[in-house]
Order: sequence, then C-alpha cells, then structure tokens
Amino acid sequence: MASGREVFVAAAVFVASLISHSEGIIGGREAAPHSRPYMASIQMPEGVNLTHECGGFLVADQWVMTAAHCLPTGPNGRKVVLGVHSLKEAEETKQTFDILEHYNHPDYNPSNYDNDIALIKLDRPVNISEAVKLVEFLRVGGTNPYTGAEVDTAGWGSVNDLGSRPDKLKEVAVDIFSSARCKRSDYYGNKFTANMMCAHRVCPDPCHQPFRKEDSCDGDSGGPLLYNGVVVGITSNGGKKCGQIKKPGIYTIVSHYTEWIDNTMSVQPTAATDQSS
Repeated sequence: MASGREVFVAAAVFVASLISHSEGIIGGREAAPHSRPYMASIQMPEGVNLTHECGGFLVADQWVMTAAHCLPTGPNGRKVVLGVHSLKEAEETKQTFDILEHYNHPDYNPSNYDNDIALIKLDRPVNISEAVKLVEFLRVGGTNPYTGAEVDTAGWGSVNDLGSRPDKLKEVAVDIFSSARCKRSDYYGNKFTANMMCAHRVCPDPCHQPFRKEDSCDGDSGGPLLYNGVVVGITSNGGKKCGQIKKPGIYTIVSHYTEWIDNTMSVQPTAATDQSS
C-alpha cells in the first residue's frame, strides 16, 4: 500500500500535469495552411534571423492592426511577415515588410491594457494572393457577440507557461465570457474596462485531450478574435499565466475605435512616423 507521502507526491504530480497542459493556444489545433490569410507575424531581428513576438491582422492593403503593448516603444527594427503558416520553413507565400509608420492608441494604458490597439503602416502595399488577404473588422454600430457566443482566434503563441512556441499557426474556438464576472475582484477587478471583452473555453470531456481549458497565450497578442468571420477583438492580456479558470483571455473591443482607426489610416505624414504612447 502506498504511504501518505507517496500519495501526496502522486497527487502533486497529477495536479502539476493538469496545470501544465491547461495553460496556453492552449488546446486548439493547427490551422489549415493559409486558411487565415489575414494573419500577420510581427518579428524582431535576432542576428540574421527573425523571431516571432506578436500577431496582427491585415485590414487594408498597407495596414496591419495589432495590440499597443506589442510595440510599446516603437518598431525598433521589427518586421511584419504576411502569408505565413510555418515560422521556420521557407514559404514562397511569405511577404516581409518594414514598418513605415506605427501608431499606438493615444489613450493606451500599460498598467491595465486599456485601449490596447495599434496600427502599423507597411513600407509598401501588399500583394494580394490566396495566402495574403484583408479581413473585415466590426465598426461602430455593429453588434458584438453575446455572452456564450462562440468566437475564434489564432496565433503562434505559447502552448504552455514554459514559453514553448509552435512552428505552425494554431487556432482555437472559445466562448465569450460574462463581462460582469470578469469585473469581479476574484477575476480582473478594476483592470477590466468597458473597452474589453473576455473569452475562453472550459471543455467538457472528451474535449481536445489532454487540454481541459482552451485560451490564447503569450505571443498570440495582437491577433484577431473573430465572430462569424469578422474581427471583433484584439488579443490583449490575460494575466501572467494562460488558461487559468479565473483569468479568461482579454480582448480589446475593436468597434469602440472606428473613428480613431479611420483618422489614423487617412493621415499622410511626410516622413516615417512613430506615435508610440
């Protein structure tokens, strides 16, 4: 018969395994190659290579939308890569761009991630193809998804809290979570604002075993949250750990920023611009 200590250790290992497998796109599955042709990978040069940092999505032929916290102090040499499925493999579909202009929302608050939205102007228009296409985003007056509605998101973000990253794009379906509950002190409290929605999925068995919780994670930031194929949110910040029951993913509500988006994309500066807040 096992000793009390052996039972305790076994239980601890079991709990740890649940935690490690329930953090991250956590759960989900690999997306079909180029089935989300609007996806962008924002990458930082490391020597002769580029490393994925954040996601984004193509909203006009020279504009990518992302999260302000992805570029807090400006581009700093980052590149935007479109037409990506595998980060590592050479793909003829890939188009790589310098950042010509960068605009963080002027009211972005790094302490609670309020107004976590940014626009990047690429150094040239994209070549539209089967692997590179625009995506529609919800504008003011549109209807945001209701609590319990199924939405979906994608990214190359961590699959666990150890920072393990996938090579190929992953996607996951999640459910809109109650904003009233997200505002509770045992969830996000005052950090959660009217410019945010939250979503995750706690799966009933059998789910995508061994995952019991599905969510976005570190590195998915800046990517889109879609409802019926239309972007309604931007992956923002869900806390220090991904996939926690009381820390659903937080998404910036895109329809709150129609005027700022339109005004920003209509600006015609005479030189390269960085408007980081």
